[in-house]
Amino acid sequence: MSPPYDTNTTSDELVNDYAHIIEGKVVLTTGVSPGGLGAAFVLAIAKAQPSILILAGRDLQKVEQTAADVKAVNPSVDTRTLLLDLESLKNVREAATKVNAWSDIPVIDVVVNNAALMACDYGVSVDGFERQLAANHLGHFLLANLIMGKILASSSPRVVFVSSAGHRFNPFRFGDYKFDDGQSYNRWRAYGQSKTANMLTAISLARKLGHRGLLAFSLHPGVIHTNLGNHLDWTKELEESRRVDREMGNEEGFDTGLFFDFKTIQRGVATHIYAAFDPNISGQNGSYLLDCHVGDPFSEPVKPWATSPVEAEKLWKLSEKLVGEEFNY
Repeated sequence: MSPPYDTNTTSDELVNDYAHIIEGKVVLTTGVSPGGLGAAFVLAIAKAQPSILILAGRDLQKVEQTAADVKAVNPSVDTRTLLLDLESLKNVREAATKVNAWSDIPVIDVVVNNAALMACDYGVSVDGFERQLAANHLGHFLLANLIMGKILASSSPRVVFVSSAGHRFNPFRFGDYKFDDGQSYNRWRAYGQSKTANMLTAISLARKLGHRGLLAFSLHPGVIHTNLGNHLDWTKELEESRRVDREMGNEEGFDTGLFFDFKTIQRGVATHIYAAFDPNISGQNGSYLLDCHVGDPFSEPVKPWATSPVEAEKLWKLSEKLVGEEFNY
């Protein structure tokens, strides 16, 4: 059994405990700009001698900086950089083609879909989708499925989706996922929809490919100061997010204090590591994790619309339609 990890567990503690599992692994991580959770994740696990760290992001200069930082932590770890713009399905396909063509990397053991937009102004991707839906869900959905051959070639394949407690802001809007082309757009509801989608995709992958050994999880890292929210004026957005919570009937909307615990980045990235490597959660395939444990929908903020296999299958079919490709597992 795993030790009693909790909200105070740090990345270094988990890397120490999982070092024998991390060693030799090939790990692909999206969204690895310096100062973010993706970079903190790869820098932490670099200490445990993974075989190759594939670093993906839309700004290659920032990706290359993180690769240099990895080398500073452990010069013996190989890195590979990958240009990945999740808001462009064409670019996602190009990135997947590149990954599949790397003959020296026949296996990818772990994929951590970490990149995200949070509560941005309304806009559409090059393919015409609301940006948070495109970057947070559709791009990752397509990428993971296009490189699934290499993932399933692993003896212990895992796919991790970094979701959020913010899934509470909205179920997936099957009838209006574009928010009436922006007319009814709310940045927090759109964020919630995309984070719900992350959770549902993990459920679908677990159900469709669990029999082939694939483990898939989603997670909430906690509330951490990173560059993800640098564009937001929190003096306004905190009340706006509370207003959405109140409209949804979420208790967070009625708490007048700071209802969350700000984590250090070392604590925040711990659940990434737990999801990617913990050896004792295979029986909970498809689950949503927080504070280094499986979320309990009866006592923790885990919404039923994000844990429903029916909703998960509906989203899978819609996502296939939106990306223009079927994945028949």
